[in-house]
Amino acid sequence: METPLIAFEEVSKLYHMGDSIVVAADKISMEIYRGEFVAIVGQSGSGKSTCMNIIGCLDVPTSGRYLLDGQDVGKMNKNQLAEIRNKMLGFIFQQYNLLPKLTLLENVMVPLMYAGVPLRERKQRAMDALESVGLASKYKHRPNQLSGGQQQRVSIARALVGMPSVILADEPTGALDSKTGREVLNILQGLNQQGNTVVLITHDNSIAATAKRIIRLEDGRVIYDGPSDDPKAFVRGGMAAGETGGAPA
Repeated sequence: METPLIAFEEVSKLYHMGDSIVVAADKISMEIYRGEFVAIVGQSGSGKSTCMNIIGCLDVPTSGRYLLDGQDVGKMNKNQLAEIRNKMLGFIFQQYNLLPKLTLLENVMVPLMYAGVPLRERKQRAMDALESVGLASKYKHRPNQLSGGQQQRVSIARALVGMPSVILADEPTGALDSKTGREVLNILQGLNQQGNTVVLITHDNSIAATAKRIIRLEDGRVIYDGPSDDPKAFVRGGMAAGETGGAPA
């Protein structure tokens, strides 16, 4: 039987805010397998960012277990978590997070430097990653010489260069116009078709629909987990999202 790449077992996350306790995740259970393209969807406060942080090993559960490729992340120390992030996870952020003083090639090489990959191999793998997103010819440019869409493609190349087990995309089109955002989503779909596991975090129904499976959260709980073409994937509060004006910005 195949082992899930990502497994939440009754995962809860509590935060202390003064005298109050905020339940950001409330006994969430889910499994994501290799090769899936899954969108985790929810409004602000739904728990999706908390799930992203836990999946990305940026945080650990208060209770329950998170297993990444069978490894119990909650039992790892900070150094082990950093190693897992570098080796198994590729991050794509809304704001790109590129280093302005570095060239595109150097930006893409950064994760490999932390992984101890030799310089010659770092350069070749970074060039290959830039080629995969159509930007190899601009490898000497700096981020401020690119459009927003091009910068996001560089961040995708950076996420890919370490050959991660999971590509974790947090609102990857949030800073882009609709046409450029569609191009970025097409790249993610293409990566999934090549066998990459993609987890997309978004509040937007139309973006979530590009995934094959949707996990919808509300008040820290899973309220839907199934195919993205099922109308129930987009039902919230008894009404379709389009009937209430769609997901909030």
